[in-house]
Amino acid sequence: MGDIKRHVLNFIKYKELLKQLVIRDVKVKYKRSILGIIWSLLNPLMIMIVMTIVFSELFRFEIENFAAYLISGQIIFNFFAESTSLAMSSIYNEGQLIKKVYIPKYIFPISKVLFSFVNFMFSLIAIIIVCIVTGVRIKFTVIFSLLSMIYILGFSIGIGLILSSIAVFFRDVVHLYGVMITAWMYLTPIFYPIDIVPQKYIFLVYINPLYYFVTHFRETLLYGKVPSLLLNLICIQYVIISLIIGLYVFYKKQDSFILYI
Repeated sequence: MGDIKRHVLNFIKYKELLKQLVIRDVKVKYKRSILGIIWSLLNPLMIMIVMTIVFSELFRFEIENFAAYLISGQIIFNFFAESTSLAMSSIYNEGQLIKKVYIPKYIFPISKVLFSFVNFMFSLIAIIIVCIVTGVRIKFTVIFSLLSMIYILGFSIGIGLILSSIAVFFRDVVHLYGVMITAWMYLTPIFYPIDIVPQKYIFLVYINPLYYFVTHFRETLLYGKVPSLLLNLICIQYVIISLIIGLYVFYKKQDSFILYI
């Protein structure tokens, strides 16, 4: 309990630094960009338009409000992919700063995930626009989408901590993760209905945490449902497991970071 209390107090102590790191990343990303943060809105919309043409017209997937179905899954997955990829390289990219002053090292991967979360929040405007244009009725259940966001944020922090710990020692994981995230995307029902998956492969979808986060988000936003207790418990389970493993791996390895960055 003493260690937990110390880490919590340490996190509170450095919360302003965490905030400044997130603000810095936002400024750097949109520096000299004419449209600036509007790209967080335009990017998912443009990708959605292309993928809607390809998958709803050419492949003839029979999904009601396909554009809204697509962008709701796409935004959740893109946030996870971007945030974990940035978190993965955060420790060795900040090596010079870590060597000069004492800063809790977990601040860096968490700041990258929170930076991506800022972009994610802006991109939600794109979903609202698509829902309005396609005639999706937004009901009171949209309130529960906040849970969806908390779940995917917590899960991404946990995975980000794991990846950032591994990448310090094995830089090849950065390239391997690019392949892995592509495979993960195709194993997540983002642009196709789950009922087209052959029965012998359906287990790959059911062991995929992102399937549950995307489903939770879609139920609250698109289908006007309150997600079941079981679905919430599955999401919470994945969040807790990822955070426990992430924190454990990070704290076990962090004292060795200085030798490899």
